[in-house]
Formats: sequence, structure tokens, C-alpha cells
Amino acid sequence: MAEALEPDRIEGAPHPRETHEILGQNRAQAAFLEAFNTGRLHHGWLMTGPRGVGKATLAWQIARFLISQPAHSGPSLFGDEPAPAKTLAISPDNPVSHRIAAMSEPRLFLLRRPTDEKTGKLKTVISVDEVRRLKNFFSLSATDGGRRVVIVDAADEMNVQAANALLKLLEEPPENVTLLLISHQPSRLLPTIRSRCRELRCHPLPPEEMALALAAAGAQNDANPVILAALAAGSVGEAMRLTTLDGLKTYQYIIDLMQAAPGLDRQRALALAETAVGAKNVPRYDLLLDLLDLLLSRMARAGVSGPPVIEAAKGEVGLFSRLSNCPPHAREWANLQQSLSTRVRHGRAVNLDPAALILDMLLKMDQTAGTLAQNR
Repeated sequence: MAEALEPDRIEGAPHPRETHEILGQNRAQAAFLEAFNTGRLHHGWLMTGPRGVGKATLAWQIARFLISQPAHSGPSLFGDEPAPAKTLAISPDNPVSHRIAAMSEPRLFLLRRPTDEKTGKLKTVISVDEVRRLKNFFSLSATDGGRRVVIVDAADEMNVQAANALLKLLEEPPENVTLLLISHQPSRLLPTIRSRCRELRCHPLPPEEMALALAAAGAQNDANPVILAALAAGSVGEAMRLTTLDGLKTYQYIIDLMQAAPGLDRQRALALAETAVGAKNVPRYDLLLDLLDLLLSRMARAGVSGPPVIEAAKGEVGLFSRLSNCPPHAREWANLQQSLSTRVRHGRAVNLDPAALILDMLLKMDQTAGTLAQNR
């Protein structure tokens, strides 16, 4: 039997439900714990922040915590007030932890993109049919009177009908239900959904915590954590992807390639592009697209604020100083980034050959470098 596809799992890393230690999000944890201890637990929480910084890990930590607590936290029969909870952490040996790890906890519902039974691939959106399944969950899980938790990962992936259906639940939530919405781009959500949730903001990790998080995730990595944190923008998930797919070496290759611009070595560019061809290289394809977009972004920023303090690849600062050393240059690279982003979306929609798309991006970057050289 084939292993079920999980859109919320990063290749090479443990799933967030399997991670019991969360680093770098103490402020968000403290905010939720205070709300719980003071009896001001909101029914809807919006977990925001860049992709891969620990939002899902925090959501699963909160789910374990809530489900392990009694439904009502008031005085006992003897008039004793329960002691305030000091941490959200629940032991991995707790029965709730075991059930959640096995995806058999009856008081937890995970709303995420399902697998298309016809194609065997993940669907591109969370549909209204998935949200409607919550009705059965609420009716079946209400019998024991305990707390119930819904995790939506990611809320950004709901289509309009699904978003409206979830909004109705946020407007009239069932008793003892907490909804945890994970969002990488909260601006894409309905304003009414955002207004009915309390936000828990998760922040990028600094290098020292990034190194600890990668070690906890079992990553075999000898990269400089400062460089890795800079290139991954403080995202553990992105750092895991960079380490498992040789992202740092690939970014160095791209920087070396661009050193010849204008006048790119077409054969070397084609060799890079061809590493993304084939079904088994889809993760590599995604990585290359993201690294090229990241290079354009860093190039544009360099033209406004100067070369980056942390050089993510050898020769990067010199390249930026040559090709993007003033605001007009920054605008050219920013415009190119926007243009290529549109082309990538179209190319993927029509299944354009990966090598052709990547080579085209590199050649357009080379062309822009040539235009800037002529205008000096």
C-alpha cells in the first residue's frame, strides 16, 4: 500500500505532529498560555509567519495541550482552583501524544489538501467538501464532552467556498472547540476570517536557534548556520530543504554562473536546467525556481540598501556590487522578478518543459545584466 501523501510534510524532516520541541517561538507560546490560564481562550487562532518557521509545530503542540486538559478549568467539587499551566509541552509518553502521532485522536480534526483518488496526486486546494466533513467530526466527538481541536494547514489553500464554510464555524463555533488556522500569507484570507481569529505571530529563527532546530530534526548538516539562516530567511523548513537537496551548493553554482553576465555560459546554464527534468526531480525543479527568485530578490534589495551583510555564497557581494549598485538597477531586477514570477506560474500551469523554463529565466537575467551594462 502506498504511503499517504501529506502536503504539510517537508521532505527529509519529521512531520510537525512528530516534533515535541519548538524553538524560537517563546512569545507565541506565552501568549496562548496566558489566554488559557486567564480564561480568555479564543475559539479561533490564526498562526502567521513565514513558511517553515514552526507554525505547524506550534499548532500541534497546542492541540496536544488542549486535548489533554479537562473541558472546564473552573473550581473542582471541593472548591479548589486548578493550578495554572506552566507550559504547553506534553510528554511524548502521554496517551494523547500517542494517539495524535498515530492520527487516531477522536477529538482532533486535520483539515488539509486531500489526495485525488483518480490521479493519486494532491489536490491543489482545500474544497468545501473537506470543510463539510467537520459536521460529522463535531457530532461524533462531542459525546465525551472534552475539548476538540481543528487544525487547518494551510488556511491559504482553501478555495472561496471552503473559506465561506469555515467562516460560518468561526461565527458560531461549537462548544469546547478551538480552531487553529495556519497561514503563510494571511493577506490572502477573507478579512472576516482574520477578524474572527486571534493572531499568534511566529518569527524567523536566528542562526543559533536554527542550528538547534536542524539538529533536533535530525538534519546532517555542516553548513555555516549564519549563512543557512540568511538564505533560508530564518525558516527551519526552508533550511531543511536546502540541506537535503544541496541547496547551498546549487546557489553557489548560480552565483558562479552569473559572474559571467552579461555573457552567460549557455552550456553551463543548460546543464543546470537539465537537472530539473523528470518526475523524480520535481523537488529539484521547485528548488531551482525558488533559488532564482531568491537571487533576484536579494539583487533588488542590494540596489536599494547595499550588498547583504551576510554573503550567502562566495562572490555574491561582488556580483551585487557590479550588477545592482543603485536604485535604478534595483527597479530593473524587481521588475524582472515580477515578470519571471508570472512566467513561472504560466509555465507550470501549461506544463512547460522544466529545463526550457529555467534556461529562459537565466537568459533573461543575463539579458538584464547586459542592458544595465549598456546604461552605465
